[in-house]
Amino acid sequence: MSARGRVAGEGFLHRAAREAHARVQRSRAGIPEQALRARASRLPTPPPLGAALVGPDVAVVGEIKRASPSRGPMAPVADPAQLARAYAAGGAVGVSVLTEPWHFGGSLDDLERVARAVAVPVIRKDFIVDRYQVWEARAAGAAAVLLIVGALDQAVLTGLLRCAGRAGLSALVEVHDAGEAARAARAGDLAPRADMVVGVNARDLGTLAVDPGRFEAVRSQLPSRCPTVAESGVHGPADVARYARLGADAVLVGEHLVTAPDPTTAVAALVAAGRPRNDRSIP
Repeated sequence: MSARGRVAGEGFLHRAAREAHARVQRSRAGIPEQALRARASRLPTPPPLGAALVGPDVAVVGEIKRASPSRGPMAPVADPAQLARAYAAGGAVGVSVLTEPWHFGGSLDDLERVARAVAVPVIRKDFIVDRYQVWEARAAGAAAVLLIVGALDQAVLTGLLRCAGRAGLSALVEVHDAGEAARAARAGDLAPRADMVVGVNARDLGTLAVDPGRFEAVRSQLPSRCPTVAESGVHGPADVARYARLGADAVLVGEHLVTAPDPTTAVAALVAAGRPRNDRSIP
């Protein structure tokens, strides 16, 4: 059986969420939540993610990850801070950092190093299932956390969104279909002061297949007050141009950039493809 088939058969998203709960229990036993809060209180307020994404052009968020469940090892990333600086030099308005260790090869150390290296908002991308992880992210210098709607029941989603707001963090709320978009909107209504950004992931987390048309199918259901991010399925400038015509505020790009020989030039090409965002007709 292929790696993709094994992951799909095991119910990857829910398995990853259970693994995240186990990691939280171990981490909480070593460092109490109150200690994280105290550490976070000594850090400056991070820049809001939403404001960084909104503008006349499609913004580019570069992602740092070493591996993925579908592809396995992807890039060694010996120095995540250096890669983040390369992204920012090319025009990226944010950096997403995978901190999940088992499937993506990430760590909180990667997040801390990146947050110290760049001035743009840094997103903790992980399977966030507990408020402890929100405070971990804030204490490590993040500006935002990823909340995957499909991994959370509604009460937990709303609670984590509120927690992010109390911690001074933005939330990238990830959806995959119209039903999840509606759930994200309801959570946002119950946490109106949260800086919420909605991401549409073109990758099906059950099969790990990518459907580039997913953003177009879901966009009419997205909360109008929230900036929108197209996630996955960006392999070059042409994909950014298409998302620009579909009305995305930003794209989040991982594999294409992390494997690029010259990340700065690769980011700059994506930025140029999203500028200007005037023609929104679909070819």
